[in-house]
Amino acid sequence: MNKSINTKMTTWAIIGAGDVAEIKSGPAFQKADRSELKAVMRRNPAKAEDFARRHGVPSWYSTVEDVLSREDINSIYIATPPSSHKDLAIRALEAGKDVYLEKPVCLTEAECREIQPVLESSGRKLVVAHYRRGLGAFLKVKELLDSGAIGTVQFVNIRVFQKEESEIMTVTEDHWRVNPEVSGGGLFHDIGPHQIDLMLYYFGEVREVRGYSTNRSAKNPADDFVAAHILFDSGIPLEGLWSFCIDDMNQGSDLCEIYGSEGVIRFSFFGDKVSLVRGSDEHIFSFDNPVNIQQPMIQKTVDYFQGLGPNPCSLEEGMKCMAILDAVTS
Repeated sequence: MNKSINTKMTTWAIIGAGDVAEIKSGPAFQKADRSELKAVMRRNPAKAEDFARRHGVPSWYSTVEDVLSREDINSIYIATPPSSHKDLAIRALEAGKDVYLEKPVCLTEAECREIQPVLESSGRKLVVAHYRRGLGAFLKVKELLDSGAIGTVQFVNIRVFQKEESEIMTVTEDHWRVNPEVSGGGLFHDIGPHQIDLMLYYFGEVREVRGYSTNRSAKNPADDFVAAHILFDSGIPLEGLWSFCIDDMNQGSDLCEIYGSEGVIRFSFFGDKVSLVRGSDEHIFSFDNPVNIQQPMIQKTVDYFQGLGPNPCSLEEGMKCMAILDAVTS
């Protein structure tokens, strides 16, 4: 769509223009229809200016106040570590801005609940950045489930075994992802929401959650092994194991298997293929992910902010994901 002929625009500022915003999300705010990225903010002014210059963003700031005072900006993308999510979301909503909030939503479910009344009273909108809901492979899984391609779902098995610095893990200079005071937990809190949110998207309400976490490697303060047992209201059971302490010789794994009465669906959370197995037949569905992988979700967010579509992932849905994270790591 030609942006020049649209009179209604979602105008963005990014708070926390760091590693996530560099490729996964930042450029997508300029590529989405009826969307314009006007400003970025980082506490380090030199890094804020560098990001803005490289990405063609007109303005850069080093304080939140400067960003929120811009009347020509109506939407805020919060891409800081989780420890600041609650306060920044509340401040943005109170300033009259719509919010696109990175996952995990907050440090805990309790923090999420503090945002809820502010969201309701502000009259603004909020979307949680569970962006896999917008990608072709995971939409295909939902289509297969909804169409009964594997019959009645019997159970779900998730295995995510990775080294602390594998290719699917984001590494930063300060290693905040393994600092529970900043991340809410460890690497499970960084990538676990991707898996848990998709399961909620596919299977709905949860009846029971049990689990535990432990620190096996003792390399940092965060637990690096998590086990989860989830029972959905539909009666579907799920077992998930996450380990971030495997040895360097192990290639690791990233696999979800959904077993049904008439077949199996297999896929990787960080891949672009879906396998459907029925008897001796296997069909592979392949997809091309966008370079800026959050772009489909950001477009859905812009549509929602402009009243052109539903909320692709609400605060309530984000809280349900956080409740599960809390239950298996507390």
